[in-house]
Amino acid sequence: MRIARYTTIHVMMFASALVLLSATAAFAQNTPQMNKVADGQKVEKFRGIVSKREPDWFLMGDTMGGAQTEVIITPSTEVKSHKKGVFRGSKTYEQTHILRGLRLEVDGVGNSEGAIVASKIRFDEQDLRTAQALKATVDPLEAEARENLRKQQAENERLAGQIAETQAATAAAQQSANEAAEAAKKAQATADYANNRINGLDDFDTLKTITVYFKTGSAVLTPAAKKSIDDAAGWVKTQNTKGWVMAVIGYADSTGNSQRNIDLSERRANAVIYYIVTKYKMNMNRLVQPFGYGQLEPAAENKTAEGRAKNRRVEIRLMINKGIAGTVGSSGN
Repeated sequence: MRIARYTTIHVMMFASALVLLSATAAFAQNTPQMNKVADGQKVEKFRGIVSKREPDWFLMGDTMGGAQTEVIITPSTEVKSHKKGVFRGSKTYEQTHILRGLRLEVDGVGNSEGAIVASKIRFDEQDLRTAQALKATVDPLEAEARENLRKQQAENERLAGQIAETQAATAAAQQSANEAAEAAKKAQATADYANNRINGLDDFDTLKTITVYFKTGSAVLTPAAKKSIDDAAGWVKTQNTKGWVMAVIGYADSTGNSQRNIDLSERRANAVIYYIVTKYKMNMNRLVQPFGYGQLEPAAENKTAEGRAKNRRVEIRLMINKGIAGTVGSSGN
């Protein structure tokens, strides 16, 4: 299914918070495939999404689950926003504004270790706002998840210690050993159920798709587009949204070149997200990393004005996550 392929690639990040936390855990446990840049090779407008951030470097790639490139930040690295029009120049930012989930482009040169030593970093301010919103939600959840994992590991070690001590005890303590073994069995069952929920994060059912249309070359929501979102939001409020996530995918017609249409479709997706987050205070853990398909996967022929109008769109896909809903690995529910 097309949406299953899409979520397998992009849920590796966030997302939103529950989906994003799962992607972050998977990224931390597995060594990512690294893209090496030749020593001395000049790199210009290298684009991608920041997947990991450290004080003096970060990793970036086309997708959160794809090949990653290491980018080195030096004191001379220039960080700015893209220029907007003739009369509005770019804005200089501190290097601390480079956040996970931020879509950016890098100029620099390759070093002997295959990394890019950045001279310039550019990004859209709207992409920065999206990354900042994700950081505000995800960082506390990650800290909580790490603390819960630490407690679970300590509990498992405690149970294991009890079992070992009980096995070495006399026959009079055999009953205590049996109780400890039963506790360990319950702990394993809990761990197996949690594992089934994590494995189910890639298993989605689409509940509803809302399509929002845009004017030619524009990523600005029209009144009609806002009404479509508002109507959908009204419907969502009447539903039981447990286990729901939202994928926002942007598209463009065939007017202009392919790269321009990809950028335009991404801006359209971000415009929809920004509207929903600011007006309806949507929890960011509901959001799958936005994506722009450009002119790919048209809804209609691009040969006519009517067909092109149908292709200038954003699809808001409301999906039920079986893992979060608790329907994976349990029968009779």
